Amino acid sequence: MKKDNLQYYANKGIFSQRSRIKLSYLLFLLLGSSLLGLAQQKPKVVSEATMKSLYEEIKTPYKYGLVITPTDNTQKMDCPTVFRKGKKWYMTYLTFGGRGYETWLAKSNDLLNWTSLGRIMSFTDSTQWDGNQKAGYLALQDYTWGGSYRLNTYQNKYWMSYFGGNATGYEAGDLSIGMAYTAKDPRTAHEWQRLAAPVLTAKDKDTRWWENRKLFKSTVIEDKERLTGHPFVMYYNANGDSAVNNKKTRWYERIGMAVSDDMHTWKRMIDDPIVHHPVGITGDPLIQKIGDVYVMFYFGAFWKDRKGSFNRFAASYNLTDWTDWTGDNLVESSEPYDDLYAHKSCVVKHKGVVYHFYCAVNKADQRGIAVATSKIMK
Repeated sequence: MKKDNLQYYANKGIFSQRSRIKLSYLLFLLLGSSLLGLAQQKPKVVSEATMKSLYEEIKTPYKYGLVITPTDNTQKMDCPTVFRKGKKWYMTYLTFGGRGYETWLAKSNDLLNWTSLGRIMSFTDSTQWDGNQKAGYLALQDYTWGGSYRLNTYQNKYWMSYFGGNATGYEAGDLSIGMAYTAKDPRTAHEWQRLAAPVLTAKDKDTRWWENRKLFKSTVIEDKERLTGHPFVMYYNANGDSAVNNKKTRWYERIGMAVSDDMHTWKRMIDDPIVHHPVGITGDPLIQKIGDVYVMFYFGAFWKDRKGSFNRFAASYNLTDWTDWTGDNLVESSEPYDDLYAHKSCVVKHKGVVYHFYCAVNKADQRGIAVATSKIMK
């Protein structure tokens, strides 16, 4: 029976007094439920004023310099991810020496001076799907802006997503996304265990038009409000055989999303990329939450209106609809150590200072990890 019909019969006195009381209570619950649903709806667009406010909060105009440098010209560093446990800070980062990516761990007392601790994902037998490429990114971190930045567990394990492959060379061959985990202390350098098979590949039946070649960096967060209807959300960038003016754009990268209920099985969500640009690269997403707004740090490269590579951001209230920042870059090339590329963000706020870690590449193709800050650091 519809709500308006219930009210009609109640007004006509057809129901008993007790029934009318019950009906009134039912109508109250229905109205309350409708209002609650409206209250829980999140705006799809972040206002220009809020975007400007976010930019002022997260901008880091002062470059401190390189904090992790290659031991020699054959080794290249990439993709920092920073977390905190106890009183110390830790960073996972990638190294490339010609064969492929491995994932390493470093520690720091102050976010500026770092000591390498060793590998946590190393090369294995090349017959394995990920034998020569293991590029890892920590998952389920506290993403509250200025928060603890601790790593949370699921099923008593720490988790990491990574892209892997068995071809040798820089991002060579088929690249897919896998999941790794450990029950040990993440502050120690030890090999993380890996699921036997990738969780997302470019050859899956539900692969979309923009991701049918290679899958790259991913970041996995807990959807605490269940805005997506699932507890875990993955953002990742990939490239595919899309076409612009009838020409294949095989290397263009875009950011999409997937969801999971158990960290093992992932399904794609939304057909089109959620953050992208007509040309070039839009990649390496990282999530922070500032107030009631989710902020996605990402890097762009080779766009029509901007030279080189640079770090930027987008914002969302619901984790699916993202408003892109159209103003100045957060980080861009300006120094001898990053005069070729300045890209791939990891951003934290601690004791009133914003630290923006990024991959810095100079024109000699030397690649290390640098940091820019919101205040001048001695």
